[in-house]
Amino acid sequence: MQTEPEVITEHSELINSTNIERIVTGRDAALVQIEQLIQQLSTISQLTAGIGGSNASDWAMKSGHRYDCWLMEKPEKAMPVIACNIDRSLWRDLMLKSGMLSLMDAQARSQWYQNLEDGDLPAISEANILSTFEQLHQSKAEVFERGIINVFKGLSWDYKTNSPCFFGKKIIFNNLVTHNRWGFSLTWGFRRDQLADLERMLYLLDGKAIPDNRGDISINLMNHIRDNPAKDVYDDAYFSIRYFQKGTAHLTFKRPELVEKMNDIIAKHYPNQLSR
Repeated sequence: MQTEPEVITEHSELINSTNIERIVTGRDAALVQIEQLIQQLSTISQLTAGIGGSNASDWAMKSGHRYDCWLMEKPEKAMPVIACNIDRSLWRDLMLKSGMLSLMDAQARSQWYQNLEDGDLPAISEANILSTFEQLHQSKAEVFERGIINVFKGLSWDYKTNSPCFFGKKIIFNNLVTHNRWGFSLTWGFRRDQLADLERMLYLLDGKAIPDNRGDISINLMNHIRDNPAKDVYDDAYFSIRYFQKGTAHLTFKRPELVEKMNDIIAKHYPNQLSR
């Protein structure tokens, strides 16, 4: 066994500095123009209201579609919200283009999306982009290893096949599928995320580019189940998965050398508890 497994990381690169400058410059210029637009709308609204033509909240909205609009608010109230909304979209786009999101396990992605939703991210600037992605870049090995550990810890020890010491040649997932009179279907939730995380780890350890989430194992397995209702086995380059009506799925690894690398990571994190 290797004592220090190599984590493949070259599939994720930081955003090009020229693109960062263009993003930051465009964002700042847009916010200046938006603030000017708010002030212009306010001036026009005062003019029309002064002559009996109502204000912008009346004449600028479609009939029957009146709603609050930040462009109708005062700049000091509207601009922080507008800036936050623009920054949220920019961070989301940066993460997708950098490839960093594909390296994250389900836990890290969930936290990232929650931060986006809450607006708990720094304002878009060159310094903040570089700092954020530098931190993500430095921690991606840690996040990668945590993904393996979380999948391992999430296995049920009720099955002899699932060893509490290492990944064997086969593991058993609970509640991965459901079955009714129409046949099998893949469940939504953390089991599905765990399966996708496991595939992601194997791709990285194999030195291959991670597939887009629209083509990962969870999607491929779901399509397989849909298109082959009479079958109960799925095969690809890394796994053979047999699923049962009670919801369990028996997953057999096809690349034992990659399983060894995952076990090296487990032994690294649990040197005293986990042994062969």
